[in-house]
Amino acid sequence: MGRIVIACYKPKPGKEAELKRLIRTHLPRLAAENLVTDRPSIMMEASDGTILEVFEWKSTEAMASAHGIPAVLQMWKEYEAVCTYIPVADLAEASNMFADFSPFE
Repeated sequence: MGRIVIACYKPKPGKEAELKRLIRTHLPRLAAENLVTDRPSIMMEASDGTILEVFEWKSTEAMASAHGIPAVLQMWKEYEAVCTYIPVADLAEASNMFADFSPFE
C-alpha cells in the first residue's frame, strides 16, 4: 500500500534557485528507481520560502529501500547542499486551521 508524505525543504541562504531546479527532478528520479507511484506530486511554497512536496511512495518497504540505492543517496546529497529538511509543524502556516500555501510554479 502506498504511503503519502509531506516533505519540507527550507532553502539554504542563496540556494533558492538551485533548490527550485532540483526539486523538479525529485519525483522522476525516484520513479526511475521504481520507488513512487504514478500519482503526480503537489508542490507549494510557504511564506518563509520553504518548499513543500506531497508525494506517494509505493510502500513502506520502498521508503526503506531508498536508503540503499546509490542514485537516491546521490540525489539526497544534492538536496543537503541546497536545503535543510524541516518538519511541517515548523511552518507558520501549520498552526492555521486550514494551512494554505502559494502554488509552486
